[in-house]
Amino acid sequence: MLKIIHLDTGSDLRGGQQQLLMLARGLRGRGHEQLIVTLEDTALEARAQQEGFRVFTLPAHDPGHAHGILQLRQHMRAELFNILHAHDGKGQTISWLSSLGMRVGRVASRRVTFLPVRRFDTRFKYGRTCDAMIAVSKYVRQLLIDSGVPDSRIHVIPDGVEMPDDLPDSLARARVRAQWGVGAQEFVAGHLGAMTHEKGQDIAIQAAGLLTKSLPEARFVLAAGMSKSAALAAPPNLKIIGYQENLAEFFAGLDLYIMPSRAEGLGSSALIAMAYGVPVVASRVGGLPEIIEDDATGWLIPPGSPETLAEAIIQAAGNRDCFQEMGAKGRERARAFSSTIMTERTEALYEKVLVDGARSKVKS
Repeated sequence: MLKIIHLDTGSDLRGGQQQLLMLARGLRGRGHEQLIVTLEDTALEARAQQEGFRVFTLPAHDPGHAHGILQLRQHMRAELFNILHAHDGKGQTISWLSSLGMRVGRVASRRVTFLPVRRFDTRFKYGRTCDAMIAVSKYVRQLLIDSGVPDSRIHVIPDGVEMPDDLPDSLARARVRAQWGVGAQEFVAGHLGAMTHEKGQDIAIQAAGLLTKSLPEARFVLAAGMSKSAALAAPPNLKIIGYQENLAEFFAGLDLYIMPSRAEGLGSSALIAMAYGVPVVASRVGGLPEIIEDDATGWLIPPGSPETLAEAIIQAAGNRDCFQEMGAKGRERARAFSSTIMTERTEALYEKVLVDGARSKVKS
């Protein structure tokens, strides 16, 4: 049995935090002891406690997390954890400082595409302060190599997806659409994600506006935390529904999932759509081409163009007969990214880090 600390400093429950919880659930099922470390009063703290995980919180008002690092260091000495897994960049700094001089394997995940401006910062942070790096895609791996992180430290383990045993039926589809005020014959494209520039929701809103006349049967549903100004600018064929807890219901109402990202480490929400049998239109950026096969499980388009996105949606709406086959292929493709596979590969990396660390101590 391993004793693992997961460390994340994000305030919202976004993709990275969802992946942390998914991994923790999988590792719990494999008998490992875990502690989730996060900031006070975060969505991750609440969800982790709700799911029965042990949680250690770092004080929110603590310049440089100095006090929190000392508290965590004392806690680690008392319980003798052997794996410290940082799930974001700030968490990796806290991980390193809180474990200096300790016999613990340090692992860091990298799922975003932006890196520090200075190449030295990346090379030191991920080449010197951790034993292994998890890149969620080959694209992110190459970014790290280009920034000076040793290739031997980087391991590609894509984000996972929890595969639903059964897909939503026609009754669920009708019920969800009725809640949205959408007709049975209308073509519904949806998007799920935090409202950030790199996710491209502004492109989706503009594309919806372009289709009000050229594809009048199209409707758009955005599950995103929109600003008031963005919501007011939305065209009449677009509905903003906010954060969605029940993903099965959300995807039951869709014909198509759209992901007009400007940057993407992998694209886990596209994986979720595929797991629910929903074809995807996504930008050809970052790790998205590593999960979506163009014209087989979805469509890949150039980023940054509302016109191109609108054209892709028109093409998709004109191919409804092939949707069932395309959705089935996408669901089969998503199985290669199952949460079980992600958990097993991460567990194997933890064990490798510990074995390599033991060998290096014997040699020294």
